[in-house]
Amino acid sequence: MLSHNDISTIRSLQQKKYRSQTGLFVAEGPKLVGDLSGHFKCRLIAATEEWFKANKAFKAGRTECVTRRELEKASLLTAPQDVIACFEIPEYRLDLQAFATDSLVLALDGVQDPGNIGTIARIADWFGIRDVVCSKNTADIYNPKAVQATMGALARVRFHYADLEKELSALHGSIAVYGTFLDGRNIYKEDRLDGNGIVIMGNEGNGISPGIERLVSRKLFIPNWPEGAETSESLNVAVATAVICAEFRRPK
Repeated sequence: MLSHNDISTIRSLQQKKYRSQTGLFVAEGPKLVGDLSGHFKCRLIAATEEWFKANKAFKAGRTECVTRRELEKASLLTAPQDVIACFEIPEYRLDLQAFATDSLVLALDGVQDPGNIGTIARIADWFGIRDVVCSKNTADIYNPKAVQATMGALARVRFHYADLEKELSALHGSIAVYGTFLDGRNIYKEDRLDGNGIVIMGNEGNGISPGIERLVSRKLFIPNWPEGAETSESLNVAVATAVICAEFRRPK
């Protein structure tokens, strides 16, 4: 069973300061926990007897068989599922020069919504992007809402948090840096979108910040259809990320 302290610890992982203090993040649900289990060290797992019977080989530092009532007390979801797990937050080495020389890298500049960043993780996973570099004011990918939104993509996409402007400046223009702007070039008319480089996605309301904008070497624009028609002010940042990644992966 879960003690009161166990439940308090799990629920405290909603807050970044406690994730930082404990080095843990929480994931819920059979599919998500199963997807993450082979990639992150599991410190604690609490699940129903039925779940344990179906997952006898699962490895964890500590296992607790619990009732559905206990799961409801610990769960961060409105509809608790059969299993809750606390995984250790990994530490990855960031080498932006090496990553972007050989592959496509996403960079997030102040993306605030956990749901957006989780969805972007799924998009990166779908399009074979293995590294996402985030500014320090970008939402935490280990926020429970973001983790759930990744739908397991977190197992295959590495997230790095750093001084994004400093990291980009250190490249000294040696790597193509792309960003979307209203005065950019029509992305559908660009015939040289390589499979490597850095694609920056900006804040939901303000776009790419001025300090990062000066480091963008190629400005792109996603036009509406038909061009010039009255339409919404902008695309959701996750939707825009999907459009851009699809265009980079389209055979030229």
